[in-house]
Amino acid sequence: MQDLLLNQMEIGPMENFIYFIGDKATGDVAVIDPAWDVNYLIEEAKKHNLKIKAALVTHGHFDHTNGVEELLNKLDIPVYINQKEAEFFKFNWGKENVKETKPGDKLKIGNYEIEFVHTPGHTPGSQCFLVHKHLVSGDTLFINGCGRCDLPGGDVEQMFDTIQNKLMKMPDDTLIFPGHNYAEKKHDELKNQKKTNPYMQYDNLIAFVGKRLPKLN
Repeated sequence: MQDLLLNQMEIGPMENFIYFIGDKATGDVAVIDPAWDVNYLIEEAKKHNLKIKAALVTHGHFDHTNGVEELLNKLDIPVYINQKEAEFFKFNWGKENVKETKPGDKLKIGNYEIEFVHTPGHTPGSQCFLVHKHLVSGDTLFINGCGRCDLPGGDVEQMFDTIQNKLMKMPDDTLIFPGHNYAEKKHDELKNQKKTNPYMQYDNLIAFVGKRLPKLN
């Protein structure tokens, strides 16, 4: 646990968080949601003697994926994207590099296993990455917020199910690392989010829909 590496970097005009996650002992890392400045990511890895072994994609939106193609032009590494996300967005990243994931799949980076948690709602194949009670949540769960459900592929009922039946049931000491810097805190314990995140306060779908998709006057 003491050798777990999780570097959070804010990059780009939309306050995106991009992450290195991996093993300090081996220097092996995966980059989560490579976007906006691939040269910076590669230089950061070199600076800290890290070896980028894979790219992980939380979901297919442009602000989280616009660096994937450039990254693959520089590094011959696999890119892991949920199978439903790959079907919906149909990226042309090269069949040999793209690895489609299923819920519960795991990837070993150094001496750590990263679990792929399917969390639909923001998009059909949104996924979070869990390692030792550290959850990189993409645009599924923000600090005191959650992802939009009104964009193509969004589904507010699936988001409610994801929050209630997956995220709410994780251990209270799980640390949440979101996809954007939208709050005063850059990460938070799940037990705090259960108290302060308005989207975690609803135990019925109708109330949740009213909060997440308010009617326009």
